[in-house]
Amino acid sequence: MATSFSNLRDLLTRLSQPIRESLSKTSYKQPESDISIKSLLQSLLPPFPININEESDLQSHLTSFTLLCAALASSQTSTYDQLSWIPLSLSNSADSAFRELHKAFSDDQGKDITIELIPRVLPLLKTSIKESSIDKEDADGDEVSAASARVPVAYAIVAAHQFKWLVTQVDSSQLGKVCSLIIPCALTALDHWSPEVKRQGMMTFIHLAKHVNSSEFSVYEDVILDACCQNIASSDEIWEHVVEMSVLLVTSTQQNNPRSSWFEKVLNEMLSHLWRQPRSKERRIAFLKHIEPLFIGMGLVLLGHFRRMFPLFFKWMHADDDQSVLLVLDSVKTVIKFTWIRYSPFYERLIDELVILYKDASLKVEKEEIRARIVQILTLLQKCKGEQFEAAWVKYKEDPNLSKLCTSLNPETVVSHPIST
Repeated sequence: MATSFSNLRDLLTRLSQPIRESLSKTSYKQPESDISIKSLLQSLLPPFPININEESDLQSHLTSFTLLCAALASSQTSTYDQLSWIPLSLSNSADSAFRELHKAFSDDQGKDITIELIPRVLPLLKTSIKESSIDKEDADGDEVSAASARVPVAYAIVAAHQFKWLVTQVDSSQLGKVCSLIIPCALTALDHWSPEVKRQGMMTFIHLAKHVNSSEFSVYEDVILDACCQNIASSDEIWEHVVEMSVLLVTSTQQNNPRSSWFEKVLNEMLSHLWRQPRSKERRIAFLKHIEPLFIGMGLVLLGHFRRMFPLFFKWMHADDDQSVLLVLDSVKTVIKFTWIRYSPFYERLIDELVILYKDASLKVEKEEIRARIVQILTLLQKCKGEQFEAAWVKYKEDPNLSKLCTSLNPETVVSHPIST
């Protein structure tokens, strides 16, 4: 860094000044507690002027400025009240400043500043998150309040936002190189009691699962999947994140092993959570939006879960909102495709529920989409067990309200396809 020491120092001065001025002018209503997030962020600004002569001092200021940019930029997508005071203009300025710093560092050093700083930054953020977490060995009935009193949770929440934002700044092609540093910090976030800290950890794992090879998780595989299971019974505000994270991670790491115990554990935990509030719209939509890869990954093994799955499906088919109905029909179709629903006591009940829904769809906004999906499912049911389908369908053949549906289900095309076990 010696040849460009002065260039980086001058650039840091130039980039930090507008942020310093804007941050100073931004109004901030301090909460009743003694903490001040604004003061915390101001402490990350480099001095003005920057009178330093050592590269180690410059690295320290670069680290702090990166943390400042991460906190300000991450506020764009945050719903956390103690970051909501940051105006969009300041958030955008921080994002632009970091990008300019990133480009300048790359041009001078031929290196990615994010990759270079992560070994310095992530241990700091991990410590900040962990300071307000619960010491499980000493946990008692007052554990949460005791943890909060020791170190304000706001610091952990800000650190979690900084962490997630920094991870998303790493180029996808380089992300695997720093997974060994990212994963322990993400696990620390998942282990925290605050839903907001957990949310950032979950979003980080989702990002990793979408952008790195599954082999990057191998060392931590069991720990990560256990953390997924431990967090499935989370509050509704982060339920969608935990479902998406768990499905992505279990399908990525267990993709060639449909009988893996982790598939069983993840699905069982989710079904148990859904059964606690089977009519919860938010829970069912989040589950149905993200669960398909898990169904595909498990294949025939899903037969062992029909007893808990199909009663939920039947409830959700008659939900008030069309989104739930369309999503559950998609899930039913996926399950049938990968299991052929053979030897199931739910076969005839499914046909009955689909017929009821077909008739009720006349009153729904998405009538055509719903009915099209029902035809697709019934066609699959014909193909997988033709004779049983005919036996179950005979009572509907003369129903005048189903004439169009019966036309779609041509009995001459009925074929039974037994599949060997």
